[in-house]
Amino acid sequence: MDALLERQDGALALRQPAPVPAAMQVMTCIEDLRLAARRRVPRAFFGYAEAGSYTQRTLAANRADLERISLRQRVLVDISQRSTSTTLLGERVALPVALAPIGIGGLQWGDGEILACRAAQAAGIPYTLGTMSICSIEDVAAAVDKPFWFQLYVMKDRGFARSLIERAIAARCSALVLTVDLQVLGQRHADIKNGLSVPPALKLSNLINMAGKPRWALSMLGAKRRTFGNLAGFVHGKARVKALSEWVAHQFDETLSWKDVEWIRGIWPGKLIIKGILDVEDARAAVSVGASAIVVSNHGGRQMDGAASSISILPHVADAVGAELEVLFDGGVRSGQDVLRAIALGARGCLIGRAYIYGLGAGGEAGVSRAIEIIRKELDVTMGLAGLNTIGEIDRRCLVE
Repeated sequence: MDALLERQDGALALRQPAPVPAAMQVMTCIEDLRLAARRRVPRAFFGYAEAGSYTQRTLAANRADLERISLRQRVLVDISQRSTSTTLLGERVALPVALAPIGIGGLQWGDGEILACRAAQAAGIPYTLGTMSICSIEDVAAAVDKPFWFQLYVMKDRGFARSLIERAIAARCSALVLTVDLQVLGQRHADIKNGLSVPPALKLSNLINMAGKPRWALSMLGAKRRTFGNLAGFVHGKARVKALSEWVAHQFDETLSWKDVEWIRGIWPGKLIIKGILDVEDARAAVSVGASAIVVSNHGGRQMDGAASSISILPHVADAVGAELEVLFDGGVRSGQDVLRAIALGARGCLIGRAYIYGLGAGGEAGVSRAIEIIRKELDVTMGLAGLNTIGEIDRRCLVE
């Protein structure tokens, strides 16, 4: 990848990063980006990214359980050859991180999915475009130089699902991420209270709130789209609905089963990642259908409130199937230390969602780049303080039992 250089000694090194804008230099952690995004993004869209379902117990557990894991400090180890580089699904990456699929990224910042993909590719890591993105598969493919991952929701309309897969193939997407934990839409109280809709509802309260977000408004002026790009031309003329989001809410399929995964496997020729695994039995089923990787995930605490935290389930899944496919982790990652914790417990790499969305809302592409760089630097420093030179050295011995 462009973010990597091969030195004469055969080692991989990061390219010199692009200059960080002055406004981003003072953002020293993901929390700084979160606070900036909260100020700059309209309440309904920030709340969509921020909130979990119901009491948000699982959302809180994702962070709390990660923070309880203590790291083992080591000293007097030669750490001069440190590298955060590794591979994910056979591809060389600059650090063991991918950007997770996020809905309505293009309403956090104009053309948000394109900007996030560019930032990820410049940093040498994968980007995942979601089905419920604002920019379409074709929009993103035309705006970037390299393949990206595409996340699929299987709707009741199987013809639409097939068309999405075929469009991802045409766009040369390098992996298909099948999300399987959204057969029923978990209620997110914040979305109801904030009146979230796509396209945005022109209510007085929303207009007043948007008027107070000049940076966001400026980013949206030249944006390609303000509604679900992957649905454009498909939903038009369907049953009368107040908003596309209402149609989508009725399209999640309660009949979805492992047989549908086999159907997808018959269409999709490439790498298949199954996202939303939170049980060892389900992980074994993913192996049996030929998945390339799974993501241990509870949908960021946005679906089954009261479910276990992702990190508490990760070691059980990794022990059960880690030798047969790649196990990725998603759920509460806010730092390079969190990345190291997840890898130590058996993950091959991590997906980050809110962490980069905060960066997007804080400053567009520069904000996403800053979020990635913050996590990369924290991982590098933490590896050094743990006496580690390579990602391959990270295991449970790096943790305090």
